[in-house]
Amino acid sequence: MKKRIRIKDIADKAGVSTGTVDRVLHDRGNVAPDVKSKVLEVAKELGYERNRLASALAYNRTIRVATLLPNPEKDPYWKQTNFGIQKALKAVQHYGLLSEQFYFNLFSPKSFIASARQALEKKPRGILFPPIFSQEAHWLLDQCKEFNIPTVIINTNIKEATPLCYIGQDSYQSGVLGARLLNFGLTSGQTCCILNIDFNTKTAHHLLEKERGFRDYFVGNGNKQVEIIRKDFEGFNDRIQLCSFLKKLIREHHSLHGIFVTTSRTHKVADCLHEITDRKIKIVGFDLIDANLKYLQENKINFLINQNPAEQGFQGIMNLFKHLILKEKIEKIQYLPLDIVVKENAEYYRKRQMTFEIAI
Repeated sequence: MKKRIRIKDIADKAGVSTGTVDRVLHDRGNVAPDVKSKVLEVAKELGYERNRLASALAYNRTIRVATLLPNPEKDPYWKQTNFGIQKALKAVQHYGLLSEQFYFNLFSPKSFIASARQALEKKPRGILFPPIFSQEAHWLLDQCKEFNIPTVIINTNIKEATPLCYIGQDSYQSGVLGARLLNFGLTSGQTCCILNIDFNTKTAHHLLEKERGFRDYFVGNGNKQVEIIRKDFEGFNDRIQLCSFLKKLIREHHSLHGIFVTTSRTHKVADCLHEITDRKIKIVGFDLIDANLKYLQENKINFLINQNPAEQGFQGIMNLFKHLILKEKIEKIQYLPLDIVVKENAEYYRKRQMTFEIAI
């Protein structure tokens, strides 16, 4: 059995006090550089392994971070993300990591900036947020870089940015997967539509990446001649307007038999389609929110791709914890699995995404 190396063992060999060794190992300062170097050299030589969790408890300090999210009461997707964040905070609260939540309007860049300024005024030790608005997200990342605040971004990656890490989907691969799933229900000569039901779709990086992946799949799998069209629709909260839009889409494209909805609002399309047409149109969309699951069970949505919003929030906080308290090296890109959900396995995935281990 391997002998446990104690602080006293290091102190004896280095010729210093146990208090000096403790300050070096826990990075508490007040140690001359040559002494610190000697202690670390001896610790390495003896094979000392620090119990980081015990050290975090013993340090008895509070570290405050900030989370910046779209209002979770206004959108079921972000409600799941917030659920994951709260579960993670519960898991690490006894190690001194606390968070203050700031919310913004999902459709307002000005609201994002206002909430971000409030968060920065609190001088947090870290910030977690989704870069929904590209220009405003870059501004916040620049602010955090200037004030040396580590950032975790979720849901949408910004390749040219340098956060502590990104946690979420690989948008390009999710587009490829959407095309593969939709391809099962299409034959040569038919048309499929990439439908972005969101605001600011022309500059939304994750939506553009999904489209690129979707188109690339059909280019690389040319056994079927499928026409691909793209449509953007912002009036998704007006059911009458959405139904009218879809009626026109079906009327203008007689061979339309597949729709790839790039957001979690897939249920809004399914809700209109079953009322306005008898045509069998396959639907592939995103996320296990209740409204989507309802139409999946009714066979009005064929496939859902789960982006794991609760897991994004949970892992976002855990990565700040590992960086700030455990001093661990953090992996820059952390892609989450793209789960394929159908009627038969939906309940399993629904339960799994709302369950996390909270003991550390």
